[in-house]
Amino acid sequence: MSSKIPLHIKSISQYHKLRGLKAPEHPLISAIDYATIQPSDVDESGGLLFDFYLISVKKGLMGKLKYGQQTYDHDEGVMSFMAPNQLLKIETEKSTLNKRSGWMLLIHPDFIWNTPLAKSIRQYDFFGYAINEALFLSEKEEKVLDAFIENIRQEYQNNIDRFSQNIIIAQVETLLNYAERFYQRQFITRKKFSHQLLEQMEECLEKYFSGNKRTEIGLPTVQYVSAQLNVSAGYLSSVLKSLTGMNTQQHIHERLIEKAKEKLSTTHLSVSEIAYELGFEHSQSFSRFFKKKTMLSALEFRQSFN
Repeated sequence: MSSKIPLHIKSISQYHKLRGLKAPEHPLISAIDYATIQPSDVDESGGLLFDFYLISVKKGLMGKLKYGQQTYDHDEGVMSFMAPNQLLKIETEKSTLNKRSGWMLLIHPDFIWNTPLAKSIRQYDFFGYAINEALFLSEKEEKVLDAFIENIRQEYQNNIDRFSQNIIIAQVETLLNYAERFYQRQFITRKKFSHQLLEQMEECLEKYFSGNKRTEIGLPTVQYVSAQLNVSAGYLSSVLKSLTGMNTQQHIHERLIEKAKEKLSTTHLSVSEIAYELGFEHSQSFSRFFKKKTMLSALEFRQSFN
């Protein structure tokens, strides 16, 4: 019986060894030709847990990748991102491994330590996307990214000097910015899906407020809504922001204010009762929230209708 415990990959050197590659030329960063990766005899049924960032463009993998409960058929060229401590599960047929192409960029957090990228890398939401929310690249876009990978590879293969780290980090940063641009293009070209996601979120919130979920679990959260829609929280917020300029949290707040105004203007419920019906644990929290969003207290808003 296969173990379900994830295989913890602590270093880039360990990953190279696992995949039958020669030792990395730099211990903290490595650009790998995906076609050279070999299957391992080690049991990987529990998935892989990395201590480093993993950015990849993969083509021709006739198998499946799993991220949490999501599964994606990886038979086309796509770009995906993983941050440290994320779990990756791979299911693929060994007979198809020779058809693979693309690259993987491994970056240990120590490489970017004490640099601006150490903080700014957390702002790229796609590191939190699920595998089935990967970026589909055009041939032209893929060539743009390939050039950065080649520049990075050449830089660490040359003699390392005091300029090397900054040059490589600049290349990584630009690569991430291009990925951000290409994701925005994907949100536009997949507008039907994006609008459907917005409609589903609106339906989810309407069902939430009309049912009894609010009294069971309190205020709706970004995690609750994204789980109901079977997408990652980061991806949902990015799609919504591209369509409306507001992220998921802002949409939830807008709907809360709408419901609060509706109840204040059409019912005789007390402020405390309205707060409870909306999912607030304390009426004071609701009052502060309402005033912050409308610049009026709940009673002042109600009085304006009298």
